[in-house]
Amino acid sequence: MTQPISILLCALGGEGGGVLADWLVDVARHAGHPAQATSIPGVAQRTGATTYYLEIYPLPHSQLQGRLPVLGLNPLPGRLDALVSSELLETARQIGNGLASADRTLVISASSRALTTAEKMTLGDGRRPEGPLLDVLAAHSLHHHVLDMARLCQQSGTLVSAVMLGAIAGSGLLPFTRDHFEAVLAGPSNAAQASLRGFALAFDLVTRQREQAQYVEQVMKPAAPAPSASASVVLPDDVAALFPAVLHPLMGLAHQRLVEYQGPAYARLYVQRLQRLVAAETAAAPHDAACPVTAEASRWLALWMAFDDIIRVADLKSRASRWTRVSQEVKAKEGDVLKVYDHFKPGVPELAALLPQGLANRLLRWDRARVARGQAPWSMPLKVARHTLWGMASLRLLASLRVLRPLGSRYATEQALIEEWLQGIDRATRLSPALGLELARCGQLIKGYGSTNERGKDNLLHILRHVVGPSSAVPQHEQAAAVARIRQAALQDEAGQALDQALLQHGAPARPVKEQPVLWMKNPRRQA
Repeated sequence: MTQPISILLCALGGEGGGVLADWLVDVARHAGHPAQATSIPGVAQRTGATTYYLEIYPLPHSQLQGRLPVLGLNPLPGRLDALVSSELLETARQIGNGLASADRTLVISASSRALTTAEKMTLGDGRRPEGPLLDVLAAHSLHHHVLDMARLCQQSGTLVSAVMLGAIAGSGLLPFTRDHFEAVLAGPSNAAQASLRGFALAFDLVTRQREQAQYVEQVMKPAAPAPSASASVVLPDDVAALFPAVLHPLMGLAHQRLVEYQGPAYARLYVQRLQRLVAAETAAAPHDAACPVTAEASRWLALWMAFDDIIRVADLKSRASRWTRVSQEVKAKEGDVLKVYDHFKPGVPELAALLPQGLANRLLRWDRARVARGQAPWSMPLKVARHTLWGMASLRLLASLRVLRPLGSRYATEQALIEEWLQGIDRATRLSPALGLELARCGQLIKGYGSTNERGKDNLLHILRHVVGPSSAVPQHEQAAAVARIRQAALQDEAGQALDQALLQHGAPARPVKEQPVLWMKNPRRQA
């Protein structure tokens, strides 16, 4: 008995999932086939997707002799012919619901990710690894295509719905020709032409994958991204000669970042710091060519050295690449007027960071005194018109202050803390490479800005001074495991309760309680 072709479409808000469903119904009707579509709305804040279920009968009306097939309104577990999704984790989630099957379902998925709320809330790196998601997709599909749909959209200037339509057409799932699909997209408008370009890119890509059957069976990763500036970054020859080849790709990115951040001299400081770690690691483990301690530290060291301050923010906001990106995101056309306003609210800590230590301390004491008297911390809200000559000049002037950054109090503070961390890694590596690796991984604690950044540095210093320091009560053979568990606890909750419990369990003191002013607020309902 001929059965309808069942398709489940999954799209996030604003991606045109409803438009894609309408297109497929129009394609079927244009070709003379019965079709039906229903939708189930998703929820906001990236905790799900809007799904659209379609059934298309494989025989045209001309062969049914006036009879009409009965089409379903919702998907049945294990009975899907195709699962098409614009987000990788959403694809795996629908497979987890039992909708796909290894003996029947064609899975077409984007390789891109839109982080869920739960992933964003994690203090550490809460992203789901892509490898297991791709394994799930391959294990529960008869055939599958994983495409870099975001890149195809960028190349064609269209939304992902047109790319998904091209992938479906190229898969050969439906008994329609390419002309049937293109007929519903055709039109004189620029949007229609962009949709046709996105359709063609996806159609050709999936067609090539189908023709290369042996390759299709091995598709476990996204399509190779377009070459970018970061992909071609290489270390200078004199620097590359100092380090094993395994470190060169990441160090190339870090070296370029620090040159842009502060200049070649600052990048040389980064290289000198890593040379110390390589020397320590070579002395402790001469036969380990991978240099895991240095490899781990190289990433976090570069991120820490390129700490965010008001100079860095002004530089990023005033770059031409940002204006280009914003113009593309809002789809600004020639002749359109685009205005971009940047909002700043620098407080005393941000301003004090640019001043020498003595002036910075005086300014911070003044602000703390204000807070102790019940006043709010001082801040200066600013609204800068990025599109105006005055606004751009203001941002570039602020960005040019990077030459004065080494004279500021925060620069000196950050460099001192970085040196203490690196010295701890150096000493630990010479005693135990496993301990040095765990201390290098503690660089993950330094993230964010404001109080989050300060809390991460306090946690790292507490580990250095009380878990592995000379006065540590933790036995040396247990320190590597202790640091690993304490670091994981520090990333679990913002309040640090799990961290304090982990410290006490391993014989280290809990973090000291910080002074906080007690503010008495007047009851607004009571008249003076």
